[in-house]
Amino acid sequence: MAVIFDPLRGRVRPEASHPDAAIIDVLTKTYSDADWAVLTGAGMSTDSGVPDYRGPDSPPRNPMTIQTFLSHPDQRARYWARSWMGWPRMRSTQPNQAHLALAELSLAGIITQNVDGLHQAAAEAVAADRATEAGAPAPSPVIDLHGSLDRVICLSNGHLFDRDWVQRRLSELNPDFAEAVGIDPIDVETAPDGDVELEDTAGFAVLDCPECGGLLKPDVVYFGDSVPAARVQAANRIADEAAGLVVLGSSLAVLSGLRFVRAAAKEGKPVVIVTDGPTRGDEFADFRSISRVADFVTAWAAR
Repeated sequence: MAVIFDPLRGRVRPEASHPDAAIIDVLTKTYSDADWAVLTGAGMSTDSGVPDYRGPDSPPRNPMTIQTFLSHPDQRARYWARSWMGWPRMRSTQPNQAHLALAELSLAGIITQNVDGLHQAAAEAVAADRATEAGAPAPSPVIDLHGSLDRVICLSNGHLFDRDWVQRRLSELNPDFAEAVGIDPIDVETAPDGDVELEDTAGFAVLDCPECGGLLKPDVVYFGDSVPAARVQAANRIADEAAGLVVLGSSLAVLSGLRFVRAAAKEGKPVVIVTDGPTRGDEFADFRSISRVADFVTAWAAR
């Protein structure tokens, strides 16, 4: 499996540019919530038990690339065995305080690099709490830039399938696999993209598309893959129409996220970055906080 080059190598965490209260003043007094596009990364979901790739305590990870996935049936079996093992834990994750606080804000939109669906789950929870309120605001639009683990796509013809249905079919095809490898799916630690560290995947039976026999993969953007053009256009619309950009919990190591920061800075829009580690976009930040994302967003929503 390919080793992913770390573009943050050699970067150090900067100092905070301003106190959080001063940054939040800019967010809420100089501008309104609706002026801000928000870009989120894995740091949004760590409090939900989803690890990140590049946090200070994160172990080295070698995620599957699209080239490796397509290279051989054994590699696809390896991925699906690890993904099948990790899905029950991933599916059980719940939005944390950062997601819930962000869902309280009426933003220009949220562009997330995460594939866990927790922004949408938070929006549903907040909407349920507001169900009896007259004139409650509509939830902020969310663009899953890198896709979502709850969908599976056929690479031949684009057929889409519910992940839970695929999970049941894989379980039927591999009834004794978990017992054979001696792992309880509920007790495993997942990677940010929902799979688990599992070396022995020999003999795992992979499901092909029931419509056309094509290859199935989760509807997420693997390393080395491209974000679908329509999704990029939808994210661009949110970023273009916003007055500024707030980055929450992302190291911006992946170019698909960094490009929004570069574009905002080029257009003279304010850029706010909130994360406790270094990022690839620190030189573009007008306002930089090194606080925990949940603390920052909770304080923002409280204003």
